[in-house]
Amino acid sequence: MRTNEELTETGGPAKAAGGREQGAGGRKPGAGERRLPAGVYLLAFSLFAMGTAEFLLAGVLPAVAADLDVTLSSAGFLITAFALGVVLGGPPFAVLSLRWPRRTALLATQGVFAAGIAVGLLGNYEVLLLSRVVSGVAYAGFFAVASVTAIGLVTPDRNARASGVVVSGLSVAMIAGGPAGTLFSHFVAWRGGFWVVVALTLAGMAACYAGIPAAPDGGAAGGPGAGAGRPSVSRELATIRSPHLWRVYGITILTTAAYMITFNYLAAMLADITALPEVWIPAVLALFGVGAFTGLSVGGRVSDRRPHAALLTGAAALVLLSLAMTVAVRHTWAVIPTVFVLGIAAFVVNPAIYGRVFALAAHAPTLAGATTVSAFQLGISGTPLLAAVALTRGADLTAVCLIGAALAACAVPLILADRAHAQRAGRGRQVAGHGRDGTE
Repeated sequence: MRTNEELTETGGPAKAAGGREQGAGGRKPGAGERRLPAGVYLLAFSLFAMGTAEFLLAGVLPAVAADLDVTLSSAGFLITAFALGVVLGGPPFAVLSLRWPRRTALLATQGVFAAGIAVGLLGNYEVLLLSRVVSGVAYAGFFAVASVTAIGLVTPDRNARASGVVVSGLSVAMIAGGPAGTLFSHFVAWRGGFWVVVALTLAGMAACYAGIPAAPDGGAAGGPGAGAGRPSVSRELATIRSPHLWRVYGITILTTAAYMITFNYLAAMLADITALPEVWIPAVLALFGVGAFTGLSVGGRVSDRRPHAALLTGAAALVLLSLAMTVAVRHTWAVIPTVFVLGIAAFVVNPAIYGRVFALAAHAPTLAGATTVSAFQLGISGTPLLAAVALTRGADLTAVCLIGAALAACAVPLILADRAHAQRAGRGRQVAGHGRDGTE
């Protein structure tokens, strides 16, 4: 008897996971159907609004420390608090909200996020610290539900592309939201940028209410999980125990840490090693974001058909580009294109990761999606510790690039193992299909 996971991975997702052969709204999928539903882009906008808060704080951290009369290191705990909320709070929230209608869960998480940001702005350091944890939980919950909702709005052959569009909201937050918010806060004090985040989040709530179909439950018709009946906590927990799923989470953590450790110290390398004028450093950082947006677009289109090709290409490119960065960062003419291509390689893997997660967990995607968000956040938040191990021992700043290359290289065997598992499951389905047809 074959498991839900095997059915999902090997051709079952179109019916078992999506519960239909038609797209959302009863449309028949076809090669000419290029546009994604408007709801997918509304979810991306909402994620942009909420993600801006994550990138904005780093830009105004000195001003926050001075205004709240705390040390810079204490202000840095505000970033850690948000990360802890994402990592620890997202999966439990996904379970608690499992039987909520998707739109209700989206609106609730946005509302809690906006309220958390607002309360933090009105309180002292301790209140702000607590509100960051609450906002992190809400952010992770929205991210997970948005990803599941997006693939429920499209036909199964466009799952990775839809997930890529949603995640692109974070790329836009990195490119424009964070820098623009930092600039705005420079003129109106640091709280001003966060009030804009609150306003944008409320606008996203209104857009989701108007543009996301109301569904009776998490397994609404056309959504992932529809074919599996009503949402089930036991089924979600059973699915999350799959070792194949945790292998994908390992790939997520390693590849995310591989590019973020270089990106986190890129400004310092540009200033200290490249000797780039300070005024140009934000532009180069934004170029990484442009590359990330490009990578998501390319990865989303490739990953629906060839997820492991996207994963292997991205991981291999991260190894090579991280090594190249140790040399390129010493020359302005070389570092600029390297940063751009590094952004492409970094984010081309993300749609493929979501594609694999929802292939393995199509019958129980909510908790799996939330855990994916936590895995991304672990990859991001773990990089300062890895960098500190090298830098506190006197290593050159470019050592972070070497660490990034090593992390990406460690992801390659996991990707190959996941590909082998998917191929075995595919052959198993072919044998089962021949048996049913009486050809064996």
